[in-house]
Amino acid sequence: MADRPAATLLHLGPGLANGLANLHNARRARCRSSNIVGDHATHHLQYDAPLTSDIESLARPMSAWVRNHPEARMVGADAAEAIDAARSPKGQIATLILPADTAWTEGGVVGTVAPMPRPRRFRPKSSVRSFRA
Repeated sequence: MADRPAATLLHLGPGLANGLANLHNARRARCRSSNIVGDHATHHLQYDAPLTSDIESLARPMSAWVRNHPEARMVGADAAEAIDAARSPKGQIATLILPADTAWTEGGVVGTVAPMPRPRRFRPKSSVRSFRA
């Protein structure tokens, strides 16, 4: 409705799993959405905590674009790419998975990322004919 991608912030795999039905509906309706899914810190994954899951495999069926980048230096570029992917003319779901340590690790800037030009809005052709009596 706002003619720009929606944004979600989800907690780990279970949080994404709770939202999958709505992401399915959004994908089918060609709604644009940029999702950020938080994950455990990279050094914590080795402990296989109870909420650890394969987030990328959960996201892939509902997302046209998925990225899991464990380096803080790439977060800005990855987020810009996710938004650009979600802004595609036909509308799509983009999911960026960010381990917790990307939030506190130094070096979150890689060059400058210029926003992509605003895409033309996709409008399906109407299959309804108007008849006059």
